[in-house]
Amino acid sequence: MSDRTEVRLAEYGSVLLGADQLTPRDVERLRALQTRGSLGLDQAPAGWRLKADATVGILVLDRIRLVIESKFAIPGEQLMRWLAYALGAPAPLPATARRWATGPEGYVDLVAAALLEQCEQLVREGLRRDYVRRQSLQPVLRGRLDVAAQVFRRYGQLDQLHVRTFDREADIEDNRVLGTALRVARTLATQPDLARDLHTIADAFPQAPTPDAALRSLDRTRYTRLNARYRAAHTWARLLLCGGGVTDLLTDDGMTADGLLLAMPALWEAVVRRLATEAAAPHGGHAVPSGGATGITVRGDLGSTSTFRPDVLLSLPVRAPSARTLLPVDAKYKRYDRYGVGAGDVHQLLTYGAGYTPSADPRAVIVHPCSGGHSHRTLQVSGPRGVLGSIHVLGVDTHASPHQAALWVRSALPWADR
Repeated sequence: MSDRTEVRLAEYGSVLLGADQLTPRDVERLRALQTRGSLGLDQAPAGWRLKADATVGILVLDRIRLVIESKFAIPGEQLMRWLAYALGAPAPLPATARRWATGPEGYVDLVAAALLEQCEQLVREGLRRDYVRRQSLQPVLRGRLDVAAQVFRRYGQLDQLHVRTFDREADIEDNRVLGTALRVARTLATQPDLARDLHTIADAFPQAPTPDAALRSLDRTRYTRLNARYRAAHTWARLLLCGGGVTDLLTDDGMTADGLLLAMPALWEAVVRRLATEAAAPHGGHAVPSGGATGITVRGDLGSTSTFRPDVLLSLPVRAPSARTLLPVDAKYKRYDRYGVGAGDVHQLLTYGAGYTPSADPRAVIVHPCSGGHSHRTLQVSGPRGVLGSIHVLGVDTHASPHQAALWVRSALPWADR
């Protein structure tokens, strides 16, 4: 990495790159990310204008190392808590949290350290083994003789035997995924101690032929009592193996550059979905699908029909026996702790309120990140003929623990019986 120039910019920031700083392959990689809305790349008179979107992390190109910093100054340990919360992975252990310090290299070392911790634990407990079928040429009979191979390849000679064995080995997909991810993490890590530890532990794991093969193995993985302890390690492994871009939360199969990019809006949506669901559960509420029969659909326009779908749709009980009401909750990765809610978001939330909540009291909820304490304000939208609806704007302090945040959201949500 020493031969690469480090380029730093803030989330939503831009930087001018010289024409000689990007190779044709770099431009192709960046264009691939541009088509997915992760960043912008425009040709300038003196080179290239690179603009970051709501994606943060590191991207290692041929001649530069791009570091995109988050607009929210979240300490490393705290980021890992929220990331683990969003992904449903175990929270970081206090004894190892000191390894997760945010440095100038960005957040990539944090995920690498999380993977390292989980892999070290698996090695201490003993790697999972399973029966693996092998076919080999042996001087003695071991397992079953492959008669067809012996006849057609050895012409009946018995000096070497084609045998089939079925033994318990650690060279299975669960372990190969981690071996591949550890080697990827080792190339990205900037802390010398972390890189050395990753190199050491990687020797204990077999490796898949390619990162793509490891990803396909992860897609096929189904967790049972036999491999449930691998779930957390696989979660961090997936982030590193797919770290070049974004399709769902953090992945982009079309991007091959080395790096780890976090799609912050998608990450925040995952956080809010879990916060809202956990907040509603003690009140007898639960999340329901916002599509299909419960979707808001626009028909009759040119082209195909369009839909409005909130990030979370909660079904909540009301005072009447067996009656329920709906409450739309939308995640907004915006600085609504510093600025007013945009007109487009007001229109969107009013539509949700009109479509899902009682006409006598239409309401909807925005949940945004903030710092310096939780916040709650209510927007009342009125017209000449009366109230159009209310929008509750909840700011969740990203420096609080996810558990504390869920408790606060529970107390701040506008329940129907209030």
